[in-house]
Formats: sequence, C-alpha cells, structure tokens
Amino acid sequence: MTGANAARPLAVEYAHAVHALRFEELPAAVVTKAKLCVLDLLSSAFASSELPWGRQAAALARASSRTTAIANVIGTRDAVAPVDAAFANGVLGHGLVRDDMHLGSVSHLGTVIVPALLALAAERDATGKDFLAALVAGYEVGGKIGRAILDVDVARIFRPTGITGPLAAAAAGARLLGLSAQETATALALAANTVAGYNEWAATGGSEMFFHTGFAARNAVTCVQLAAAGAFASPTAVDGEAGLLAAFGKPRAPSVPAPFADDPEILAVFFKPVPACNFAQTPAQAALAIATEHGRLAPGDVERITVRVTRAAAKYPGCDCPGPFEHILQAKMSIHWNVAAALAKGDFDERNYEPAANPEVLELAARTRLEIDSALTAAYPRAQGAEVVVTRTDGTELRRGQPDVVPASPAEVRERFIAAAERKLGASGAAELERFVDDLDAAPDARLLNRLVRPAAV
Repeated sequence: MTGANAARPLAVEYAHAVHALRFEELPAAVVTKAKLCVLDLLSSAFASSELPWGRQAAALARASSRTTAIANVIGTRDAVAPVDAAFANGVLGHGLVRDDMHLGSVSHLGTVIVPALLALAAERDATGKDFLAALVAGYEVGGKIGRAILDVDVARIFRPTGITGPLAAAAAGARLLGLSAQETATALALAANTVAGYNEWAATGGSEMFFHTGFAARNAVTCVQLAAAGAFASPTAVDGEAGLLAAFGKPRAPSVPAPFADDPEILAVFFKPVPACNFAQTPAQAALAIATEHGRLAPGDVERITVRVTRAAAKYPGCDCPGPFEHILQAKMSIHWNVAAALAKGDFDERNYEPAANPEVLELAARTRLEIDSALTAAYPRAQGAEVVVTRTDGTELRRGQPDVVPASPAEVRERFIAAAERKLGASGAAELERFVDDLDAAPDARLLNRLVRPAAV
C-alpha cells in the first residue's frame, strides 16, 4: 500500500487507523521509545521553567484558569484548566530548543503531543497503555503528514511544528479519549484549520518560536474537546481542493502514505545532543571533535572557518547567520555560533549562548561561512552530515567530517531528565516520576502524571 485509501478523505483514513490502534500491537521498541519521549519532554520542561518564555506562559495559564483547574503546569504547583496547561507545557517543553526531533517532518512532535495528552488525561479516565498508544498515534500522524508537506521551500517561511503539531496532538488526544473514528476525523479536520507559525522570528531572535508549540498543543486540545462535544468538520479539510495539502501546493496521493504502512514514525525520532537548532547539531558535533582533539581555539588562532552542510540546513531561517547577535535564540539557531561555541568552549553549556557574555564566540562566528555540499544534500533527509574546516593563522587546517548527527543516547536522555527533575522535585520526586513513566504501561490511571510533575508543598 503506497498511499492512503483513495476512496476516503485523508482525515477519515487516518482517523480509522488511529481508532483501530491497540497498545498490544505495538512492538517493544516502540513502547520503549514512547516512554523515553515522555522523559525527554519532561526534562526540557523542568529545565525551562525559569526562562522568560516559560514564566510568561505559566503566568498566562494561571490568569486564565478561573475554573476547572485540574491540570498541572510542569515543575510548578499551579493547577490550571487543561487547555491552559497544554499551552504552558508546550512552551516549557520547547524552552531549551532541545526537544525531540523528527527529521522527515522537520518537527518537534513530542513538545506538542505530550503536553496535550497530559492536559486531556487530567480530566478523563485513561490507563498508561492508553497514554502510550495515543502518543505513538500522534507521532505517526504528525510524521506522515509532515513528510508530505515539509520541504526546504515550505520550511523557509512556515514553522514546521506549527503545521504538524496540531494534527499530531489531535490524533493523540482523540485516541486517548477513545473517540470514535468519525469524531477523530473531526478532531483532525479542525486541527488542520489551526496550523500556523512563521519563521520570521529567526531573523530577530523573537520568542514566538517558543509559543508556536504552546499554540499547537492548546489548539489540539480544543479540537479534541469540540469533537467529543459533537462538532462536525469537513472530512476533506486535509486533502480537499481547498484543504491543508492544497494550501501548500502538495498532492494528496501518493505523497501521503497510510499510517503504519512502514516503520512507526516514532522510531525515526532522535534526541538532540546540543540545545540548539536541528540543523546545527552535526556541525556542532564535528567542531566539538576538533576542539577535543586539538584543544579549544581562541580567535587569535583562527583565520576562517568553513562549514559544509546540506541545502536544507543552509536555507532554514536563522541557520546561515554569522551575526550580529543580540538574543539567545539567534545564537541557538545559528550554525556559525554553535560551531564557534564548540571550538572556543569545548561544550554546549547554556551559558555559551548568551551573546554579550561570549565575545570570543562572537568573533569566531563572524569568521565562519557556510557552503552547500551536493553530496551531503543528496543524502538528506536519510542523514544530515556536515564538515567543519578550520584554517588557522599559520596556514594549517583542522578538518572533521561527520556523515550524520549522533543522537543523545537513552542514558544521556535519562541523565538530563534526572538533573532537571531533581532541581524541581527533589531526588525522591524525580525518582518516583521516572519509575512511573518506566512502568506507564502498567499504570491504571494516567492522571497520576499530573500529580507527579508537581513539586511537593514546602
């Protein structure tokens, strides 16, 4: 089967697949990956709670939740309305720019799906198996539709996660609540009408990037709630003549494969080793290898730096930026900055992304230039390789190529989770939350997740 059933609208086809999904059918590797995705999202959310955009989102959630305050803002004692919790936790999960990455859709699906599921689980009975099956369904829908829509030209203007996130989280939420196939199709159709987000923020370091994921999670929860309440939406909202695919000039079939027609999309997700843009990951790792082997470099040691990357990396907004830099997000998006920071600092500490505090990184970034490499471009998106060439002032070269990003390992994801969770929950609270996620498939009530992300009263 190369494409979705042509006899039915795409939203209906996907809704039937989501509705039919059973936890017992999931391979063990998929269940393990799903749990790791939950821990990764929680890790980023805990660590982001004191950042400006995290505090702003949590404050807005508190202010707007006058009633039905049953869902928790991660890492706080704030109980808010589910729709507001989805927004705040979506922002928190994206706050470090370190959340999980699905390369085929260029999207951070977990930072929308997990907050939406946490919010919806707070108000309905659902088991841990329901939660995990819903999570997998969300990644599947977001990944498949994202692969059909996102390319270099679309991503140059539109924020990928703003397109894929609402549909992914709506599919997940519908599965969690046990909606019928018809209700699920309505949730997906409504979600298709909420896609949004532009990449202009990359030029200025604006914070709207962080809020895109919050908007997507909040919209997805609303779409699922409307579908559950009996709303009707056009079944052809995704693939009709005036639907989502048409808006981006994409054909319906065979560009959109059937869900679960091949390996589950969640298995294609990787966890970032560097708290920065996806396209900066491999160049930063190559630069770090140079610094590790030859020692950290000062501006006086370097004449120029050349970074060879894929066309997708060079063209994504904010990535081909040697400066000037005023805001942390500009630094996190810039391949130049990430390479320069690795060479000058030898690590990826959050402090390395503060422009005013890192004059040597600023100077090295200004001496960095990108080149589009045809071989690396041909290998993308199966792999995203890069090569860094440092020409020193004495004329010698330091060179390191890397065929693909090396993801953060499961052990590294857990280490990051424990470090962030312990700061908010204490050692015992972090350990209890980790155990609960690890045993989620045995949990009779997924609502406990909301209690476990909440610090104990002092």
